[in-house]
Amino acid sequence: MKFSSIIAIALFISLIFSGCKQHQEARRPISQTSGSFMKKSVERNKKLVAVEEDQIKKLMQSNPEVDYMASSKGYWYSYESENEVDTLTPKKGDVVFFDYEIKDLSGAIIYSELELRPQIYYVDKQNIMMGLRDGIKLMHKNEKVNFLFPSHIGFGYHGDNKRIGHNQPLICTVTLRDFMSEANYNKQIETKSTPALTAVKKVMPDSTPQVPTPIKKPNPTPIQAKDTLK
Repeated sequence: MKFSSIIAIALFISLIFSGCKQHQEARRPISQTSGSFMKKSVERNKKLVAVEEDQIKKLMQSNPEVDYMASSKGYWYSYESENEVDTLTPKKGDVVFFDYEIKDLSGAIIYSELELRPQIYYVDKQNIMMGLRDGIKLMHKNEKVNFLFPSHIGFGYHGDNKRIGHNQPLICTVTLRDFMSEANYNKQIETKSTPALTAVKKVMPDSTPQVPTPIKKPNPTPIQAKDTLK
């Protein structure tokens, strides 16, 4: 093989390796940009949460006569009616009957209790607002509680695409009427003796009771916020 041919082959191999190296290095800025974007997004979310928490704290400070308690999940609550006798609270496997209304932090009603009632909820087996999912499990029968939810455990960035705006903190007033095991609820549905039927009839006397049929149980799915902050 001539010397000139060997040099040509060597140069060709060198160009191949050089091209590979340049291709690998050309991808690095994409990763760096992505990491920078995520960091900025996290910082924006932290600032947004701080702003909402300040709004909620100002609301609590404006009502010094109300005893607010802080939850480890990032929301606050106070009792309108407290049941100091019962010790049981709803848990996974129970069915809960409750009413609630949703207001903004100024106290204006977004959804009234009449619009939303009655609520029948399979604990930890249905997708509901994250704050409600946790708050309901703190309650006893016949209690009425005001919950102050930041948007990240409410309806998140998108709101509900109806009346609740994006990143909107909320006041939810919840009345827990009753709860029972899912097995007992299914039996009472079969015999049509569940208190839920009576409650629905009182609310909607001229309509067929809107009671979920337990033939097909809800699939256990992880609760959403509904959307994470962006």
